[in-house]
Amino acid sequence: MSDARDGRVGGDASDVSAGSSSEDRLVGRRIDRREDAELLTGRATYTDDLSADAAHLAFVRSPVGHGRIESIDASEAEGMGDVLGVYEWDDIDASPSPGVLPIRTESLDCEVPGHPVLARDRIRYEGQPVAAVVAEDRYVARDAVEAVDVRYETRPAVVDPAEATEAGAPTLYDGVPNNVALDAELGDEAATEEAFAAADRVVELELVNNRLIASALEPRAALARYDADRGQFTVEMTSQSPHGHRRKLSETLGVDEGRVRVVVPRVGGGFGHKGHHHPGEAMAAWCARELYRPVKWTATRSENYREGAHARDHRTSAELAVDDDGSVRGLRVDTRAAVGGYGLGGGASMPAWYGRLLSSQYRIPAIHCRTRAVFTNTAPVHSYRGAGRPEAIYVTERLMDVVADELGIDPVELRRRNLVGPEEFPYETAVGASYDSGDYETALDEALDAIGYDEARDRAGEPADDGRYRGVGVACFTESTGGGFERGVVRVRPDGSVVVFAGTHSHGQGHETTYAQLVADELGVPYDDVEVVEGDTDDTPDGTGTFGSRSTITGGSAVVESARDVLREARSVAAGRLGVDAADVVSEAGAFRVVGRPERSVSFAAVARAAVESEEGEARSENGSDADGDAAVAFEASTRYEPDGTAYAFGTHAARVAVDAETGAVEVERYVAVDDCGERVNPTIVEGQVHGGVAQGIGQARSEGAAYGDDGTLLTDSMLSYALPRATSVPDIETRATVTPSPRNPIGVKGIGEAGTIAAPPTVVNAVVDALSPLGIRHVDMPLTEENVLDAIRETDGA
Repeated sequence: MSDARDGRVGGDASDVSAGSSSEDRLVGRRIDRREDAELLTGRATYTDDLSADAAHLAFVRSPVGHGRIESIDASEAEGMGDVLGVYEWDDIDASPSPGVLPIRTESLDCEVPGHPVLARDRIRYEGQPVAAVVAEDRYVARDAVEAVDVRYETRPAVVDPAEATEAGAPTLYDGVPNNVALDAELGDEAATEEAFAAADRVVELELVNNRLIASALEPRAALARYDADRGQFTVEMTSQSPHGHRRKLSETLGVDEGRVRVVVPRVGGGFGHKGHHHPGEAMAAWCARELYRPVKWTATRSENYREGAHARDHRTSAELAVDDDGSVRGLRVDTRAAVGGYGLGGGASMPAWYGRLLSSQYRIPAIHCRTRAVFTNTAPVHSYRGAGRPEAIYVTERLMDVVADELGIDPVELRRRNLVGPEEFPYETAVGASYDSGDYETALDEALDAIGYDEARDRAGEPADDGRYRGVGVACFTESTGGGFERGVVRVRPDGSVVVFAGTHSHGQGHETTYAQLVADELGVPYDDVEVVEGDTDDTPDGTGTFGSRSTITGGSAVVESARDVLREARSVAAGRLGVDAADVVSEAGAFRVVGRPERSVSFAAVARAAVESEEGEARSENGSDADGDAAVAFEASTRYEPDGTAYAFGTHAARVAVDAETGAVEVERYVAVDDCGERVNPTIVEGQVHGGVAQGIGQARSEGAAYGDDGTLLTDSMLSYALPRATSVPDIETRATVTPSPRNPIGVKGIGEAGTIAAPPTVVNAVVDALSPLGIRHVDMPLTEENVLDAIRETDGA
């Protein structure tokens, strides 16, 4: 196992001595998550637990995938008892609010309208909100929804992103021929053509990356209040990005951002889905202002499936140019990616998040990627755990196995011949990614050893005694993590206890534990004396949120930098108490000591009290503290941190599978994940993130797949038809780690939250294809359901 220690936490902290000695440090220790007791005992408060004597919002949703509204008759619903209002687009249009979820059209190739909270006249996907009902009771609201009579003119629909670009396909917007919202290229096309011309051979592969639906345990929900005297909205809601939602709500409501406060209680899973702006939360706020009542909305599971942001849904043609010795010369990719009925921004981010990861861990001298973001009559598509990275790695890792088969080279050996070496970092890829650090071969060897690769390869070929074919698959990956800025505030109370405020929001990542470990180490205070607060836009001036494997890199670095600023200030006060210069004071184990005179010391808590009692502390206390000083602030620092470049996590995953060629049933018998996320603040939390991601990745590989009928009707609108992985589908996940710190942030970390969803799909597919290779099978598209596997077997000559 690699044990590189450059850039460790607690290294260079400018002129600040580390608060804890190395043997006492919390970073790197398996501390139990402090959030879990509340969550496991049911004491946690989620949005749907909130009441506030609220009225209830429900939506009339379109049953057609593409069409036009001919008429809406709400008279019966309006006459029902306890119904407070029925609204359609004309009501929104007559209000001060724009009523539209904005999109960044400057990043698209076309001018298209944003997503209206209620359909204007055109329907572009099944489940689109058409009218809204508010009633005293949620059941009355749903009954009233059934009483609203809407007449539609249906139109031909298109649901496949490849078919949507063909001549004669139905179009969703005027002025958008072939439904292409964005046609972007990445890489040097001429250099790629030269590489292909010079290669010994070119291997082609057609791929489908199946459409997914985020299925968090908690559906989206909001409770909105409006203070008419102050013109202030308060929206308590499920969110991964409180400040992002504050900004987007302000735009949809047509008010200054300062007029919107977003408060986020516990969130039961996000996966990207709860980072996006949807009609439900905005409409709840609009109704609260209209009715001068708190208004609550909680999505049903079916609503979440029909309207919530979907994911993936790529159709890709890929080619790899190689020499006969296995040297890769070039990669050419052409992808049509669905963005659904409205562009929520996924298409705009596609070239950067998708194309830049196509090089994976390999030296590929020339890459050209064309990506078309395509409107379809489906729910809007946006980021989902991985956000472009799983799609890219899937292309490259499937190609590597197909090329290895054609060349007669072991797939691991082919990878090994093309890996970027540790001496080559920082490494610039052909599509502009700058990898910070890595030791790819060590992680590969660790995975091969753990899975028993050589033994598994020796057993491949003939069916085993149980009649099943067995195979082994590996996938190497890189993951761009971090990005953007984050805000971290560290505030020290007079008793020496600490409150940390962060602009991120934890929905399973364990920030309350991780951030407390980081700050306790920096200040040298007890872990239990550090409180972590997230989820209220009034607590921090700005923030970005939790997604894209960024929280520890950006949020963690922000709170660490603030803690170091606090420590500088505290050391100065301590020096005054000790009668020496600040340069002669060090911080150790929660106390400040004079260099060379360890008996002369003062505790951190005493320094905090002294700061409040000083003239400077009294001035601080006058600025927003209680008269008795209980809320006085001894020290406070706020940091708006942005990383110095992207941190690239990496790893190798491996799986052994068994496939029944008579039934098509696939069993993942063993799964090994070797990941490198740089310094691991809390290894247990890291492993938990890997476990969750791998389970989701196995779900995509084996069973999940959103399906639409030709008329745009969602066929997988419940858990009865959308096949989430079951406990029996996921094996025990064996985790191992290498540690290659990132030089691009002060704590040496890289993201880990999405590694499993990136690596697991190609790992499992590679293993299944390896198992079925004696039957002549070269590729099977996800999901690997019994039906799809049997179809692949029947279509081969080897069957």
